[in-house]
Amino acid sequence: MRKPSLFDVVELLINLPEAKQFIGSQGSIVECFDDGKYEVEFSNEDGETTALCTLSEQQFIVVWQAKTKTWLSVSERLNAVINNLSEDKQQELLNFARFLHQVS
Repeated sequence: MRKPSLFDVVELLINLPEAKQFIGSQGSIVECFDDGKYEVEFSNEDGETTALCTLSEQQFIVVWQAKTKTWLSVSERLNAVINNLSEDKQQELLNFARFLHQVS
């Protein structure tokens, strides 16, 4: 799994209704703290900050890496989501993937 870095673009895995940010919202890491938390800035189309939230790695996935200036592939993003699931949920997802493969 990729370690989040300063200026990476991340996507929420949880809802943050108090900040008006929801699953799938994208923001940029603007600070990395020693305790493993990250300050993520969310902005609108005009570049104005709409929310600033301190998040743990389990609350988001990296979708764009600032260091390499590349978007992560769908499989890399999916893998990051899967790694945040419990073993039971991972098994459910595996069973669903088998079903999808069977019907395609």
